[in-house]
Amino acid sequence: MTAPPTGPATLLVIAKEPLPGRVKTRLTPPYTPQEAAVLAEASLTDTLHALLRTPARRRVLVLDGRPGPWLPPGFDVVPQGPGGLDERIAGAFARCDDGPALLVGMDTPQLTPDLLLPVGRDGHDAWFGPAADGGFWALGLADPARNGSLVRGVAMSTGRTGAVQRLRLTRAGLTVRDLPVLRDIDTAADAAEVAGVCPPGSRFAAALASLGQTTR
Repeated sequence: MTAPPTGPATLLVIAKEPLPGRVKTRLTPPYTPQEAAVLAEASLTDTLHALLRTPARRRVLVLDGRPGPWLPPGFDVVPQGPGGLDERIAGAFARCDDGPALLVGMDTPQLTPDLLLPVGRDGHDAWFGPAADGGFWALGLADPARNGSLVRGVAMSTGRTGAVQRLRLTRAGLTVRDLPVLRDIDTAADAAEVAGVCPPGSRFAAALASLGQTTR
């Protein structure tokens, strides 16, 4: 059996341009669409800067929309492909060169580089970051060109999305390392809980504090 490729991973962030009415719609109410977009931009920015501090072979923003002043240097920007989220994730992996790749979303600003250090370095075939709501916040593959299609057909945004995706990996014969469980930001309650565990200097925590209470 061939050993999986190792080394620093290609880091992918799949995201939407943080525009009012297009992002974090479940935060409205209590927040306005404009406020929800402010929170989405802060969350995305925290995520991008966390990946800048993580060793990587390449960093890629897979974007639905256009980049703005929130995008720091150091990322290649590519458009998302067509289809549902499963197809767009698979398409992002298909763009990767040889070697391991890890994809995260824009909803976990509490992410820190140490959470990602095992990816590509510990001999596993896959790395899986379960989300508290039953989804997943990270998916890494040692051979994304071969195994990226394992996400196709997985129903997204359900309470069983993570379990189904992880089962897909193991049924394909991949060895999987689980990363810590993180909470995605979907609701105002999620936002308050995540802000409380963000690292010092978090743009998301500061943005949430500037907007005041989460129930109005």
